[in-house]
This record gives sequence, C-alpha cells and structure tokens, in this order.
Amino acid sequence: MSETVAFPQDRTCPYHPPAGYAPLRGGRPLSRVTLFDGRSVWVVTGHAEARALLSDGRLSADRENAAFPMPTPRFKGLKVRRAALLGVDDPEHNTQRRMLIPGFTLKRTAALRPRIRATVDRLLDEMVAAGPRAELVGAFALPVPSMVICALLGVPYEDHEFFEGQSRRLLRGPEAADVEDARRQLDAYLVGLIGRKRREPGDGLLDELIAQRLETGTIDVEELVALAVILLVAGHETTANMISLGTFTLLRHPEQLAELRAEPTLMPTAVEELMRFLSIADGMLRVATEDIEIGGVTVRADDGIVFSTSVINRDAAVFAEPDALDWHRPNGHHVAFGFGIHQCLGQNLARAEMEIALTALFERLPGLRLAADPDHIPFKPGDTIQGMVELPVAW
Repeated sequence: MSETVAFPQDRTCPYHPPAGYAPLRGGRPLSRVTLFDGRSVWVVTGHAEARALLSDGRLSADRENAAFPMPTPRFKGLKVRRAALLGVDDPEHNTQRRMLIPGFTLKRTAALRPRIRATVDRLLDEMVAAGPRAELVGAFALPVPSMVICALLGVPYEDHEFFEGQSRRLLRGPEAADVEDARRQLDAYLVGLIGRKRREPGDGLLDELIAQRLETGTIDVEELVALAVILLVAGHETTANMISLGTFTLLRHPEQLAELRAEPTLMPTAVEELMRFLSIADGMLRVATEDIEIGGVTVRADDGIVFSTSVINRDAAVFAEPDALDWHRPNGHHVAFGFGIHQCLGQNLARAEMEIALTALFERLPGLRLAADPDHIPFKPGDTIQGMVELPVAW
C-alpha cells in the first residue's frame, strides 16, 4: 500500500503530518514512496532507523550526484549548483562546519540572549502601540530571527526586505526559474557586501570569516558566499516558521498553553516538544552510495532516500501518545534538527529565539487570540518548510 503514497504532500492541519502519510505510520520503518516525476524512493519513518542512516557515511547529501532525489520540479535547477554545508559530504562538510562552529556555540548564544530579548521587546512595543490586532508573521515571527541573524552575521537589517523576499523565492518558487534567479540575486548581494566589508570591516561572523578565512586564502569568495547564503536563509526562515506555527499551535491547545503560563520554567522543554510536534523541515533527502541492509530491507547504491521528519517524530515506539502535545514527555531525542554530521548548526540559537519570543509574547499579551477562523488561516504547502503564511491575532 505504501508504494502508492506520493511524497511530499500538503498537511491538512498545519501541526500534524499529512493525512496521506497515514499508510506510512505504524508499519515498516522503511517504505517506498513516489516523487513528482514518478521516481520510487525509500522513505524512512522509523526513529531508530532514521538516526542510524543519518549517521551512516554510505549516504550522501551531495545533490550534484546524478542519482540524488529531487522532491519538486523547481528544485531540479539547483542540482547543478554547489550547495555549501547542507549539500556536501565529509571531508569538505567537516571543513566548512568547523569554520562556523565558533559562531554558534552555547556561549555565543548566551551572549546574544539580551540582544534577542531587546529585539523581542521592541517589536512587541510596536505591536501593542499599533494594536489591538496584528498580522503576527510580518509584525513579529519573521522580524525576530531576521534581526538576530543580521546582527550575528553583520548583514545590514535595512536590506531585510530584499533577502527575505529572495529567500521565499528560493524555498517556494513557484517555478525553477524563480529559484535559480533568487539564488543569483542573493549571490550578487553577498558578493557586494563582502567587498564592502573587506574595505570597511565590521564585527559580525561574516567579518570574522573574511579576516580569518578569506584573506588568508583558506576559502575563496565563491565558497564564502555559498556559506553566507545558507546561514542567512536558514537563520531566519526556519525560526520564523517555528514562532508562527508554534504560536498557532499553542492557541489551538489552550490547556497546554495555560499550563505553560502557570509554569514559565517549562518553556525550554515546551520548545523541544514543539520542535518534535511540528517538525517543520519535513523531508530530508539523501542518496545511497553503497548497498545498506537496514529495517529488514536492502537499500541499493543510487537509491534515493527521504526522511519524513513529521512521521519519524511521531514514532509510537519512542514517543508515547505521539499525536499529543505534552510538556512532560521524557526526552525522546527528536530529529527535528536532523541528526549526524548534518545536524542543524544553529539549533542553540533557534532554541534561544523560540524560548525568548514565545515567553515574552504570552507574558505581554495575556489575551492573545486568533483573529480569524483557524480553518481559513493559510499555511505553507508540504514541499517547503512548514509554517503560517499569515497569522491574524488580536488581544
């Protein structure tokens, strides 16, 4: 039955896996699904198998590999482009990651917390002054991580409308030409920014990479631009979607929200549970470079593999009552940030932004509520990072 399941599919509820994935749940940990072009690939839905495969050096993230699976037509054009960090394998991946690790340590994230809180407070001040209604994505969920990643990298926030717009096109198209053009425009913007920073250095992570890596000849401009694109796009898109969808989910679960308000110290564990429950980055892609025996099947060399994060994080063998939102759930090691060598580099920063943004939002606006029929509030399709397109609220 699972061979007939198409992947990816749109969610019918923004915080639950697509209803069409039901045949994939509770069965074999690896099944077959069909991509848009008719190609049959493996989908991984078992938690243990996902962690094992994501740590397996016989899987490749290199989308220049001719056998690498592509989930939608618009991403096919990106196969010919070198993708830094997320789309390269070791040893190249390890070299790039080691360059960036100092910028995303717990210590550096802790130092950023006051700045994140100040950003959150300023945006909430503006919302309250303009209230008592707002569109939360544009007024809060997107500006918080956008301002933070700009501060971290040393990218001028006054350019945010440009790079946010290009990020949307890069991730959502709608056509392959839009994706390719967005990448070209982001590349050109960052080449110009790096040139200015070489003449007039600042104090961001990008400036550090220019001084320590570019000027020393460790990397060239093209590789630095590729790294900067990943950091800039991923650094605001993912967290913005978590804040918007997390807020929507909390407003749709009043008992859990009430408990969180009564016990604010639960927020760090609540953020972990929201990460598991929402699984916004659904559908990590790999290709096998050798035959692999796992989960009772043989994955052959050149087979495409999709990791359905939303199903993996609802594996009942690991998470009791997986479809429930539970702040007291034992740590089940969700894979919302991935696993293995490609596990999200910015997860410490994402956690901090989520904790600070959601805590302040519900403290400052105790009467926060949805300002539209929840069934008619638009959310994103299944072939991109999950989140709310818009989120009308009132207080």
